[in-house]
Amino acid sequence: MALIGLIFFGLMFIGAPIAFAIGISGFTFFLTSDVMPVSIGVQKIATVSQSFPLLAVPFFVLAGHLMNASDITDRLFNFSKVAVSWMAGGLAQVSIILSTLMGGVSGSAVADAAMQARIIGPQMIGQGYSKGYTSAVIALSSLITATIPPSIGLILYGYVGQVSIGRLFLAGIIPGLLMMVVLMVAAYFVAKKRNYVVEDAVKPTAKSLGVAAWDAKWALLFPALLIVSIRGGLFTPSEVGAFAVVYSIVIGTLFHRALTWEKIKTAFGQAVSDIGLIMLIILMSGMIGFAIIFMQVPQDIAHLLLDNLSDPRVIVAVILLSLFVAGLFFESTILVLLLTPIFVPVIESAGFDPVHFGILMMTIVTLGSMTPPVGVAMFTVCSLLDTPIEEYVKESLPFLVAIIGLIAFLLFVPELVLWLPNLAFDR
Repeated sequence: MALIGLIFFGLMFIGAPIAFAIGISGFTFFLTSDVMPVSIGVQKIATVSQSFPLLAVPFFVLAGHLMNASDITDRLFNFSKVAVSWMAGGLAQVSIILSTLMGGVSGSAVADAAMQARIIGPQMIGQGYSKGYTSAVIALSSLITATIPPSIGLILYGYVGQVSIGRLFLAGIIPGLLMMVVLMVAAYFVAKKRNYVVEDAVKPTAKSLGVAAWDAKWALLFPALLIVSIRGGLFTPSEVGAFAVVYSIVIGTLFHRALTWEKIKTAFGQAVSDIGLIMLIILMSGMIGFAIIFMQVPQDIAHLLLDNLSDPRVIVAVILLSLFVAGLFFESTILVLLLTPIFVPVIESAGFDPVHFGILMMTIVTLGSMTPPVGVAMFTVCSLLDTPIEEYVKESLPFLVAIIGLIAFLLFVPELVLWLPNLAFDR
């Protein structure tokens, strides 16, 4: 295991592509093993490629690009603006609401952050919001997409950890909404202090809110259809991804009349690029995942933790702390693929629900995308808005405190996470 880790970190240090760093380090196990032939490593790559549950990943990635090209984003933005722009920090509140709504469309924190940096960022700066505050709100509110279905991270966690994806989708709804609330509260207090207040702001009337909601009805309806179709047994999570693609095309062409043939081709091109990157990482992780299990790493870690700690929540807190540190340096997809096979058996041995852990894990590892030194969402937003990193870090502190406080709260109040899946699946 030490050799695998040394090769992996060495390749990452010299700037090798992530997929190749994972693949080469995993292949090293088979080259140096006395009991495992190299052909098994190739078989493991092929086995991962034949997984039916993983079909959800390319389908939802494609659906996200199609929905962005179907005028759905603009309609959700208009609805959010009508609903909350009158509050202190109006456009910041719009960004947070939009992230919550877009979580049910894009499934990707980085995609959401990049989209909002282009749409809302210039407007916020133009209205006098500081660049640091603007970038912090946009980047950290995109964290909501880590739990709101259809989160790509939850799909991967469910596949690798053999956990029900349907239960994970339902479990992510309440934490996602709570994160929206705590971020809105943090944005409100900072905005009040900075006087980021719209003069003569007027609360929306029921009529204006209803008109905006009706205009965005097809986008607002999609997350509900997704959950109902899975719970009702109409679709599996993988089949729902295919439904999302069809839904996007039908809404974009027949109802919104915004999805042209050129936009469809562009969306497919962008999706192919994203899918190729994600799937190559997933395929290469098949070898290293097998090596981790074969060498009984989960059992060793479980033995270490369970012999020294007795409270399952303390064990999970220690694991989450290690995941937070790892998330500062590695992209969330990598951590899910590499560490889920290690930690899920550990928390199950401790008597902790894997669905509950999955929500906490996805939130904490995705948070690394919004923090230095290698946060992808952070660098994406700061580069698009020309924000100095040090200014971003300073302005992000109130939001980070709010998020970490929420994660700690959810850790010790599992009923909030598990209530919906237990209710829907009759447990």
